[in-house]
Amino acid sequence: MNLTSKRDSLKRLYHPLGESLARTGLPPNFITLISLFLGSVSAYFYFHHKVLSGALFLALSGLFDLLDGVVARTTGKTTKFGAVFDWIADKWVDGFVLGAVGFAYASPFVAITAITVSMLHSFIKPVAYAEIGYSERQKGKIIDPLEGVGFFGRPETHITLIIFSFLERLHFPLGLGFGIKLITLLTLASLIMRVLYLYKRYGREYED
Repeated sequence: MNLTSKRDSLKRLYHPLGESLARTGLPPNFITLISLFLGSVSAYFYFHHKVLSGALFLALSGLFDLLDGVVARTTGKTTKFGAVFDWIADKWVDGFVLGAVGFAYASPFVAITAITVSMLHSFIKPVAYAEIGYSERQKGKIIDPLEGVGFFGRPETHITLIIFSFLERLHFPLGLGFGIKLITLLTLASLIMRVLYLYKRYGREYED
């Protein structure tokens, strides 16, 4: 699926909202902080088995995560710290939400595995860019073939969690317990794809 690689096509859906938010004068980093707070609240609700509230706050957290970048670019307030802070906020939310769902609906082992695989899947990109390099950067965004490798990342994880939250609420046999395990397996498969891609391209390139 890899919705991240289709970011430019999807931008038209939320860009107008980001431009409207930019007119409020809210700093981009404050919007990132709102995303972090909403994601933390989502994790709290998931841990206490309030799945619809968890899904709602997770969706709102994801929306504000998209809007902070739009506001930064619209107002000309993009900063290097903002880019780093956005990464930190994203991983904070992912870790807490996956951990909460894993502990509440599966097991500690599933929770730990889900968090670990999710973090590796995300951080393989900045590590590769730092150690190997990347093609180019446009308006603060890295443009590189690795961006399109893999099929199950952060957007897909959130969408899957929200879908299985509704299934859990409707008492379907396959609820969040199955959903968190499915997310873990699909994220692991996507991570392996990225590792194999990097090995194929750089596995025989020796450092000086």
